[in-house]
Amino acid sequence: MQRSKSCLPCVPMGTAALPIEKHFVPPVALPSWPASVSDGGFAKGSIDLGGLEVRQITTFAKVWSTTQGGEDGVGATFFKPSPVPAGFSVLGHYAQPNSRPLFGHVLVARDTSGTGALLAAPVDYNLVWSSPDGAGHFWLPTAPDGYKAVGAVVTATSDKPSPDEVRCVRADFTDACETEKPELSNSDKDGFSAATLRPAVRGIDARGVHAGTFLAQSSVTPANASSLACLKNNSASYTSAMPDLAQVNSLLAAYAPHVYLHPNESYFPSSATWFFENGALLYQKGSQIPTPVAADGSNLPQGGGNDGGYWLDLPADNKQREKVKKSDLASAKVYVQAKPMLGGTVTDLAVWIFYPFNGPARAKVGFLTIPLGEIGEHVGDWEHVTLRVSNFSGELRRMYFSQHSAGTWVEASQLEYLDAGDGGNRPVAYASRHGHALYPKAGLVLQGDSRLGVGIRNDTSRGSRLDTGGAGRCEVVSAEYLGVAEPAWLGFERGWGPKEEYVIGRVINRVAWILPRSVRERLAKLVEKVFVGDGPTGPKMHGNWRNDEREAR
Repeated sequence: MQRSKSCLPCVPMGTAALPIEKHFVPPVALPSWPASVSDGGFAKGSIDLGGLEVRQITTFAKVWSTTQGGEDGVGATFFKPSPVPAGFSVLGHYAQPNSRPLFGHVLVARDTSGTGALLAAPVDYNLVWSSPDGAGHFWLPTAPDGYKAVGAVVTATSDKPSPDEVRCVRADFTDACETEKPELSNSDKDGFSAATLRPAVRGIDARGVHAGTFLAQSSVTPANASSLACLKNNSASYTSAMPDLAQVNSLLAAYAPHVYLHPNESYFPSSATWFFENGALLYQKGSQIPTPVAADGSNLPQGGGNDGGYWLDLPADNKQREKVKKSDLASAKVYVQAKPMLGGTVTDLAVWIFYPFNGPARAKVGFLTIPLGEIGEHVGDWEHVTLRVSNFSGELRRMYFSQHSAGTWVEASQLEYLDAGDGGNRPVAYASRHGHALYPKAGLVLQGDSRLGVGIRNDTSRGSRLDTGGAGRCEVVSAEYLGVAEPAWLGFERGWGPKEEYVIGRVINRVAWILPRSVRERLAKLVEKVFVGDGPTGPKMHGNWRNDEREAR
């Protein structure tokens, strides 16, 4: 079979002084999780998908590496899981960029159904791509009828892999998948790429399971090459490996983040109760007389969606209004939703932070910072981070940072942590000045096109700190799979503040009159794109309440 060539150079295994040569080790050892009161399967090492038992393998043997392309231009390395427990079968190999410490997993499986029919050897392999020196060869398994391949295979010789190298999975135990992010690609005529896979549908009720494998493709990939699939949890109790409430609280004690506010922040977070007790008002469309909100939110209308019929606002008294805007960091709380994801193989802990007021925005135009007047101000700002925890081990895998209408996932190996004596394995997040978007590192992030020199500023730095895991700071308010009773305010689906109307062109002309007209128009278009929309809503109205997080593109 003809091998395609590429400009991607190879390196002898074991010689590259790159981050991937070391395993990621969390700042402190994992704690012992409380035993489940219901004999659940959390952190017991394996999960039953309904007759197909899977385990998470995090140790690997290197097969091939390159120091070109990939993340940060330092290449990627490809591995096979090793060792594999007796009786379990490999489903595919693992890929990771060299720019990070080794930190990943693939699932291995064994058939416990009693039929012996859930796994089958591939009937053949199709060669996708070979490295120029012949040290790395990428194959796609050809599954027998009624089965699906779950991952690609890498070999160090041109010989086809053994049929025993991997197993294919019966089709009813698989689900549709999609590529998540490229690990390696080149622009040569062969168009080789390797990208990690994830379930195409992800949410509380979705059954697709992330196997940790990757897809290899090239322009010479045979037309009959098998498409790959993800695993599927067919268990009638697909949440059986989820943590119980005591275990959820133990996870939060281990991983609840430290959130740094900007040193010049003026508008701090609070608890929902503090907001209500200090004069928050409920308005109804067609009525001029607002209603004070009960301390527990019990008089807030429930359900109905954001139909504009009701909304919350600050107190009418100017002095009290300013007090509530500034908030009370000392009594602030965060609210946690625990939910199954990826077919019940991980637990997502969405940590919600409430701010009574969102401050005014600022723009960066070249070397100038332009305050945007009242643009960006609004009542009731909900932000969140999400901790994704492995139900195999209780290990923190990644963390999501919400950033306005989208956000980004960051692997646990790339997070910032406090010193072990201060924070253990609890990561750090930075809230942007006035806007409260959350970022994994301190600094300046611009919304807009930096090439044009115009953007909305998101400044972060270490100022006041919200310890979301401190005593009395963290409350689990929702976990459907556990039947946790939700507070009344969580069911309020209308606006947590009135919809703000900005006369953008007029404001820009007033605050940025010194700029050329063409630049003012460019800034106005950016501001309209970022700030014009519906008013703020509570956590349940965000898409991630039942689905996976929305990622910035």
